[in-house]
Amino acid sequence: MKFKLHINQTLSQLLAQEDTDGDKKITIDDKGPKSFLLEDDKGNSIAIEGTYQLSNLLQELALSKKNNVEFTEINLEDITEDPVKRISRKIKDLYWKGLTRTIDAAGVKKILEDDKIENAISYLYVPAGDSFAFEYFKNLEAANPSLKVVQLPAAIAPEYVLSLNKKPGILALALQTKNNKTDGIPFVVPGGRFNEMYGWDSYFITMGLLIDDKIDLALGMAENFKYQIDHYGKILNANRSYYLTRTQPPLYTSLIVDIIERSNPEKAWIERHLKTAIKEYKTVWMEQGKRRTPNGLNRYRAEGIGLPFEVEEGHFDDILEKYAPKYGLSTREFEKKYLEREILDADLDHYFMHDRSMRESGHDTTNRLVGICADLNTVAINSLLYKYETDIAFLIETIFNDEFQYNENTTYSSEDWNKKAAERKQKINELCWNETNGLYLDYNFELNEQHYFEAATTFYPLWAKICTDEQAAILVKKTLPKFKMKGGIAGSTPSSIAAVSEHAPIRQWDYPFGWAPHQILLWKGLLNYDFQEEAQEMIYRWLWLITRNAVDYNGTIPEKFDLSISSHKIFAEYGNVGTEFDYITEEGFGWMNASYQFGLTLLNSGLKEKLSNLTDPDTLFG
Repeated sequence: MKFKLHINQTLSQLLAQEDTDGDKKITIDDKGPKSFLLEDDKGNSIAIEGTYQLSNLLQELALSKKNNVEFTEINLEDITEDPVKRISRKIKDLYWKGLTRTIDAAGVKKILEDDKIENAISYLYVPAGDSFAFEYFKNLEAANPSLKVVQLPAAIAPEYVLSLNKKPGILALALQTKNNKTDGIPFVVPGGRFNEMYGWDSYFITMGLLIDDKIDLALGMAENFKYQIDHYGKILNANRSYYLTRTQPPLYTSLIVDIIERSNPEKAWIERHLKTAIKEYKTVWMEQGKRRTPNGLNRYRAEGIGLPFEVEEGHFDDILEKYAPKYGLSTREFEKKYLEREILDADLDHYFMHDRSMRESGHDTTNRLVGICADLNTVAINSLLYKYETDIAFLIETIFNDEFQYNENTTYSSEDWNKKAAERKQKINELCWNETNGLYLDYNFELNEQHYFEAATTFYPLWAKICTDEQAAILVKKTLPKFKMKGGIAGSTPSSIAAVSEHAPIRQWDYPFGWAPHQILLWKGLLNYDFQEEAQEMIYRWLWLITRNAVDYNGTIPEKFDLSISSHKIFAEYGNVGTEFDYITEEGFGWMNASYQFGLTLLNSGLKEKLSNLTDPDTLFG
């Protein structure tokens, strides 16, 4: 049934009646009557009841308003739609499009509007090795007086990156020329304030793109990964000038394998990307003394000087206020002088070396890594690199008949890479497995001891297939219950942060916060070891939380959740992204969107029905 409605009139009446807190959304926090009478010009009428249907009506009206028409036809089926189907449909048909960007003539407007940069001039940095891109962007500069295009030097030192803090900007990504027209290769951003391509977010986002048959976008993500390695030497934390010394968790081979499984790329495409993945493995991860440690395992170790540029003023007050009195300065004065390098402090530089490394890990921030990250062979990084090694072995064996010519001097077999993987697996189990407590712990190679902190990264070895069946059973039966909450697993256990001062910053990657990548890697890990029931339960819990939150809060799909209250309302160091919008979200949040689509491919039909009815997981699973 369809209702022809006057858009602005209906919208204003609906908001006046139901949006009692004035946030341009209709949520369970509003105190309206929760019933709105729809009437069309033919005399048809129907009452729209409840928060969910009212917010759907608001969303459909807002979408129609974008078409610059006076009247619209609202389909009643869109208002009463099964919430699971609606969320999934919106992700596929609307949100991915809303998150897609290009750095080119069409996309440069987004760069100029970037709210992270306060300068009157917007800087775009182009790598030294891409003269075609430099010429292309220089031509754009001529037509955009507020755009300044700068070519980076061939060798990028931390001192040079520090100098860019006075003129921060976006880093160019890959271009493509078709039919004599040059465009940026599209990429998908996480959402909200994140208007750039982020490292490990991009892998999980690509999982969602592949599920939703956005194959060209997925291929674009891979091309932009390759471009970053070829031109910036690494997959960047994100394509911003102040991230030039920092990489991200390595998931490039997982992306390549997923693309091969979901589409049919040419062998030449696979060869190009495999060569680049091996290059990244060798140059970013395996240089001794940098991210490789003497025991053969790896760590995160970002370079850079002084205070990380991306944080807001006051973020490090708990640290800076300990140093400011030493120099007879207020915390603000000291922060400014330290940031400008007018004051040099070796101890503080050491702290920020660890802080940058923690940000490189993707877990920014967690009490597990604060002030110590670069001293740790983390379970996460070594699980990811084990997967790299086994992925490369798999691709060489299955795609290249067990003989892969990396360059004119080097040919690899799968055995070469399986040997590396076997050595790493043995080391991980020797140094990181804690039999007594039944979990994997980061290993402090400086102190030659395990770093005891119960983190969700303990489940990465399940995903990477590092565990024995016995270890997997212990992780699932003994350890998983410590992390499990109504809506999924938390970033750590409560006991792991019990000793943290109540005055310390609330770290968003610790208890009680829940994140999409932790859930996804856990689900895959459980299925790797055939823990079917446990996988179904954990998938349901997370999808229930996303669905419940979207139903109650006008379609909101946030960056993360507070699992202690099953809510997107978070009061931690960075708040929550994906929650600020008027009337309708047109983006969701990248890896949250992906986790929803991926979870739905795994969930059995009986639980999907329960999910549509929003059956509480604790009544289903206890």
